[in-house]
Amino acid sequence: MSSNPAGSARRHLVCLTFDFDAISGFIARGTPTPSAISRGEFGPRVAAPRLTAMLGERGVSTTWFVPGHTAETFPEAVAAVARAGHEIGHHGWKHVPPATLSRDDEERELTRGIAAIERVTGTRPTGYRSPSWDLSPHSIELMLRHGFDYDSSMMGDDYTPYYARQGDVIELESAARFGAKSALVEMPISWSTDDAPHFEFMRYPNAIRPGNMNAGLVLENWLADFDYLQRTLDWGVLTYTCHPFIIGRGHRILMLEQLVDTLLARGARFVRMDEAVREFRARTAG
Repeated sequence: MSSNPAGSARRHLVCLTFDFDAISGFIARGTPTPSAISRGEFGPRVAAPRLTAMLGERGVSTTWFVPGHTAETFPEAVAAVARAGHEIGHHGWKHVPPATLSRDDEERELTRGIAAIERVTGTRPTGYRSPSWDLSPHSIELMLRHGFDYDSSMMGDDYTPYYARQGDVIELESAARFGAKSALVEMPISWSTDDAPHFEFMRYPNAIRPGNMNAGLVLENWLADFDYLQRTLDWGVLTYTCHPFIIGRGHRILMLEQLVDTLLARGARFVRMDEAVREFRARTAG
């Protein structure tokens, strides 16, 4: 389903990704009320079909990070995304950040999510993205132990993938001691290219995230991020993170359509994240 020919010396890749949280994030935050659940349900029931139709019309391949809870609660919605040619990555079991879990609990979340995705799609995920982008000191080791090829949860670069480290020692009273590179490719992300902080209104016990930003202004920022990549690097990857229940609302999906169409016109190569990882490994081999 790739929309992009290979072979150009200058290649500017875009990974359009979707965190398919559905209702799991609301449950994990302690808000399993009917209104909150209905917000999450909008993703698999309404937004995902809209998004896959729009992407299919443009021949664009993407990556969807799916919690095991979503795969088991909405199996047909997840299977439909996979049948459309999009990559299905791992996004935890119940959308709880690994940094809040013990090593054993984190591993149980990992294996349970793998099993759920395999049951629904028939394919074992090779990519992982942490719920809330908060890895634990054990996460890299566990991902390698369970056969993952890449992670997409950290922010140490903006356009260039890198190999994730293991064994960092981070303390306030002494200089940080950084560990060795691992074999796991890190596909960096940023809150600035995530739809949730910009768009989604959230009410917490001690805070309110206003969201509801003007979609046109966010579009300007997201296009500028690609323009800077194209101006400064011969090869690089820009990752956008969206959530179906957020980006799938009318005015925002129009914004996403405009983003995709404009980037295609400017020479962007939309690829699944596993494809970008393979290209990065090929470029850095030897």
